[in-house]
Amino acid sequence: MLGFPLDLDLYRFQMKNVTEVTTFILMGFTDDFEINVFLFLLFLAIYLFTLAGNLGLVFLVIGDSRLHNPMYYFLSVLSFLDACYSSVVTPKMLVSFLAENKAISFLGCAAQMLLFVSFGTTECFLLAAMAYDRYVAIYNPLLYSASMSPRVYISLIIASYVGGILHASVHTVATFSLSFCASNEISHVFCDIPPLLALSCSDTHTNQLLLFYFVGAIEIVTIMIVLISYGFILLAILRIHSTNGRRKVFSTCGSHLTGVTIYHSTILFIYMRPSSSYASDHDMIVSTFYTIVIPMLNPIIYSLRNKDVKEAMKKLLGRNWL
Repeated sequence: MLGFPLDLDLYRFQMKNVTEVTTFILMGFTDDFEINVFLFLLFLAIYLFTLAGNLGLVFLVIGDSRLHNPMYYFLSVLSFLDACYSSVVTPKMLVSFLAENKAISFLGCAAQMLLFVSFGTTECFLLAAMAYDRYVAIYNPLLYSASMSPRVYISLIIASYVGGILHASVHTVATFSLSFCASNEISHVFCDIPPLLALSCSDTHTNQLLLFYFVGAIEIVTIMIVLISYGFILLAILRIHSTNGRRKVFSTCGSHLTGVTIYHSTILFIYMRPSSSYASDHDMIVSTFYTIVIPMLNPIIYSLRNKDVKEAMKKLLGRNWL
């Protein structure tokens, strides 16, 4: 009986050490300074190009009346999302490349996860909404204005954001309710869900189920919307006898389908596996690709084959070489 208070005090001391993690260390790709300088310059260039391309596309849609229709409104929201998505991760990563202190606070890590999962999930929903928009425009163009009224496309955009925030909130709360006791070193360049689950000393079975079922449900629903929409679009294309008409439809939809394929394939690879199979170097590269490289590619994918966007850029820049 006399030893019980001592045992209780020891238990409380151990639990305090287990649960009170105040900082994490983002280990990054390598400790080699020269390689980190190269990576800093590379990702700085990518980030600046991403901001210029995506924000430029937003201002282009706002400033040119020919682009004032639902398809380009969706595209401008996608570009804004990509700029925000990249900005959540890249600045901290750039600092970590050159700084000796690679720490991120517990709350800072949670905020980073909340924001990038929110923007990433919102993009999934938005890509599905864009596919539906293309189906309405191509399969039944006479009813397009009525079917895709401001009330409809604004509701789709708001619903995409709400869905993204709710999904991110679930995973952020679930992840940061875990205990981190063995190490605070994250084998990643940002606070992603799989490396944090792999780092935790708690039972992460529930977290893995949440990740699998929530991401799986979102992926199934959004991919099915894209596939069904493009199935109807294909039927509409088969009814078009004009070669120019078919080429225009392919040009409009091909860029969106390319963006959807690249984005969803990387998400499925990262999140639809148990954390026990997490391989830090390989998964870090893939995660960096979809959080930093894809936002840079989207302005290129959606503008190079789009005649209206190129014409608007010619008008804005006053040049004929675009």
